[in-house]
Amino acid sequence: MKRLVWFLPLLTAGLLRAAVPATDPLEMQVAELVAGPQVTVVHFWAPWCPNCRAELDPATGWAKFIAANPDVKVVFLNIWHKGQDPAPRLAAAGLGAQPNLLLLTHPNPSRLAADRLNSFMGLPVTWIPTTWVYREGKLRVAFNYGEIRFPVLQQMVDDARNEWPH
Repeated sequence: MKRLVWFLPLLTAGLLRAAVPATDPLEMQVAELVAGPQVTVVHFWAPWCPNCRAELDPATGWAKFIAANPDVKVVFLNIWHKGQDPAPRLAAAGLGAQPNLLLLTHPNPSRLAADRLNSFMGLPVTWIPTTWVYREGKLRVAFNYGEIRFPVLQQMVDDARNEWPH
């Protein structure tokens, strides 16, 4: 009986600990960034991806968008990267020194369907590039399938900036 008295608290503590989901530090970092009152854009990409590279044209792509929106936080999250260093590709596109740009790399480099990152912050990531627009911790719009059209992204960011009375 004495053993049972000691065993029950240990069992209960183990069950309570198991019920708390593990939190990924990178997801926690991004969740903190998007929680603020400003508009935050989270962009999933990889250096090898042709669609991602198409968005990097310095004259029409991300560098121009980021410069035109200094009040918007932009997070580039390098996923499925096969261990490739994103710095040369970003530097060639004029990205990296902007104060409103944060460059992050997910620690899992795999792009194999069985092993790769397929959700982030509880949302599915099924394709790259993928671009999400947040404000006040709420996902306002998600572009989940391919290259972003910057006039459309600009409209979505402008809409997210505005207070919606409904």
